Amino acid sequence: MKHIDKNTLLSIIIAGMALATAWAIRGQFGHEQGAAWAGGIGALSILLLAKREDWYNKAIKAAFAGAVGWGFGGMMSYGILVGYGRGEDFINVYYGLASLFVVGGLYGLIGGGLFGLVLADNPEKKIKWHQVVTEMTVGGIIFYYFMVEQLGFEMTPPRSEAWGICAGTGIAMLYYMARTQQYSAMRVAIYAGLGGGFGFAFGNFLHVLGNVANVPFNMWNVMEYSLGFFGGVGMAYGTFTSKWPKEETPYQFTTSNLIIPGVGLLFLIPFFVWQQSFIMKDFSDTLGAFVSQPDAWMLAVQLIALLVFLGLAIFWINLFSTKKRLDNQQFGYQEISKVFITYFGTYILFTIFITGSFLSFYRIEQFLYILNYIIILAFIPKFKPSFSERAAVTKTWRNVFLIIMVILAILTLILINSHGELSHAHKRFEWI
Repeated sequence: MKHIDKNTLLSIIIAGMALATAWAIRGQFGHEQGAAWAGGIGALSILLLAKREDWYNKAIKAAFAGAVGWGFGGMMSYGILVGYGRGEDFINVYYGLASLFVVGGLYGLIGGGLFGLVLADNPEKKIKWHQVVTEMTVGGIIFYYFMVEQLGFEMTPPRSEAWGICAGTGIAMLYYMARTQQYSAMRVAIYAGLGGGFGFAFGNFLHVLGNVANVPFNMWNVMEYSLGFFGGVGMAYGTFTSKWPKEETPYQFTTSNLIIPGVGLLFLIPFFVWQQSFIMKDFSDTLGAFVSQPDAWMLAVQLIALLVFLGLAIFWINLFSTKKRLDNQQFGYQEISKVFITYFGTYILFTIFITGSFLSFYRIEQFLYILNYIIILAFIPKFKPSFSERAAVTKTWRNVFLIIMVILAILTLILINSHGELSHAHKRFEWI
């Protein structure tokens, strides 16, 4: 195996920290929009760490694709799977960890895959996006109705079986990559999937052990951080160890490759998070624990959050529109870095607002996000990975998968011998 140097290893870890922090924040908002925002942050961190001049012009499109991919998995239900991990018998607990591997794997597979396809897209070998979207849509529908509706295979009963849609979508995406020989994008998808899957299962292991040991910390947040960290590590590893085309020709910004991704990434995703979390939910009770007029404070928080994300979105989208009219159409490191700083910072600001952490220190993990943010911003400029070209070898992927399955079995044995009956435990197989 080719050696990974120190700079590359540290770059991979920093990318993992970026997605981990964003994914932990995502736990406060949930659903597709929260996952999409986190995915966009993870993608931007990898692009900045890569420091490839020819990637800056496609950075917004790549980040939006990563956001859509990671966000797509937000439809999956996994709460009951976490409950299986709190059981007392091997089969149910192992099933829970393995199922979380599937869910986390689908997050990373689709998110990493779409991100990789944008990086692979070039004039000599263009990605037919209309074909990708069509095939992924059809694949999701066919797989879901065949596996879930016809064969009756259910992974998360009685909850939603939307994992089936995501699985079909991911399989269709991999088929497109294999058919068009987009092996670099496939490597990003596979490693992001393996990382995300292991991270979710390992996070559940930490979650249960932390609860058993009465660790005075939000262990659910630790589980989310684990998913994001290993998913980000996998996505960065796949990116930094793959062969990518270098675009020498001048890049022309258009509505489809800049304005639409810019609006989606910087306006629509934050808007839906704001609308669903600050408007559709009443968080006055949270604020009421610290202030005497929670309704007035809630209104103020709603307006400030709106002004922050809306102001930044208008600024960046206006800048992008100006770029379209310039002869020298070029983004640089500094511009993408500023997008990353403001985009990531706004997400942290949102979670500080929604939890009332600006009024109290009762949620210590909220301030650890800020610490992570500072560390990430400090180290991104300092490291540059050495890109290497490794082949897409299915045997390697299979071996990694089998190793993970063995590790999950070991983690299961540790869990079932670490505690007795726990609250919120579930059984998938009642006959055991």
